[in-house]
Amino acid sequence: MVVTSVERRPGTAEDAVAGVVPGEVVRPASVQEVAEVLRETQREGRSVLATGGRTKTGWAPPPASVDVLIDTTGLDRLVEHTAGDLVVVAEAGMRLSALQQRLRAAGQWLALDPSEPGATLGGVVSANASGPRRLRYGTVRDLLIGITVVLADGTVAAAGGKVVKNVAGYDLGKLYTGAHGSLGIVVSTSWRLHPLPATRRVVVLDLADPLDAGPLALTLARSTLTPAAVEVHATTGGSAVLVVVFEAIPESVRAQADATIALLGGGRQGDDLPVEFGQRPGGDGDIVLRLAFAPAALPAVLQALPAGTGVTASACTGVAYAALAAENANLLPAIRTALAPHDGTAVVLSAPTDLRRELDHWGPAGNALGLMRRVKHSFDPDGRLAPGRFVGGM
Repeated sequence: MVVTSVERRPGTAEDAVAGVVPGEVVRPASVQEVAEVLRETQREGRSVLATGGRTKTGWAPPPASVDVLIDTTGLDRLVEHTAGDLVVVAEAGMRLSALQQRLRAAGQWLALDPSEPGATLGGVVSANASGPRRLRYGTVRDLLIGITVVLADGTVAAAGGKVVKNVAGYDLGKLYTGAHGSLGIVVSTSWRLHPLPATRRVVVLDLADPLDAGPLALTLARSTLTPAAVEVHATTGGSAVLVVVFEAIPESVRAQADATIALLGGGRQGDDLPVEFGQRPGGDGDIVLRLAFAPAALPAVLQALPAGTGVTASACTGVAYAALAAENANLLPAIRTALAPHDGTAVVLSAPTDLRRELDHWGPAGNALGLMRRVKHSFDPDGRLAPGRFVGGM
């Protein structure tokens, strides 16, 4: 039985996900329609993958198959905004930029700043995409307080709620964050909000040696200053720029910017962010890595990368992005080995098409792989959701 009420069409090359063309594209307009499509695909044994703004379809390995591509952009409604409680509920296909615009009228915002324009809320959750302001406000897992998903068999499940502190049940929102659609289709999200900052002040310090950024960032982290972001833009073996952002009332940001310059021994300040702020390095011909590590290990991380590698690091949180030249693909295992003593990982976010299937995108999963497989089997026993996209080929 085919669900006739859902907008659907044959897949084309423009719909391809990491080079895999879907057999069919469906665009549900409601949670119930998503559930109907998943019940249909379960009966027919067809594989399913969900996309929204398509800003991160290149992340993770290519899917093993995509019989049905679910376009979630039809689920784009703001369900509820309780300004007094600093909480919003919005469907997963709503674009983050559109939500921010709606919230701005109330002097509020969802304090996430991933660099991908056009990202949807569901995509932000599924890819766990945060930006440099994670230092001040936290990540997706910190700000997501409720989630509704449709499971592989069409069951609609909800977790969390519409209050900032919710202690009932398991926090499934954290489980679905970063799962790349492998456990279910995210259809609605609830978020903790923050007031919009009154003003901003930015300190920029040029560094002749990128390795100096690590000790300086550690100095900032140990101080009483409260930056919204501390970001490093560097080229290994070259130079670097340290950017420190303060967002609060005018008196506070001015005083903290002055104190930062004194603490760092130099720098210049202004109101505008550098054009490269929050942007990930690299282009279509590069292998873009997401590096995670103990924050104090930033110098060791930079030294583990080949000379000439572009790096953007959220220096005080232990997250960085590196643009590895395609000809250095063979160095990926050595980079992972060098990062391991620092609790470090290197995940491939994107790569040239001809390299995608050759690369180990996720790296070693350690002793967690067995548990992850059991969780996957519990939520998707037939392995039909985003097959091959997650760790260990799940």
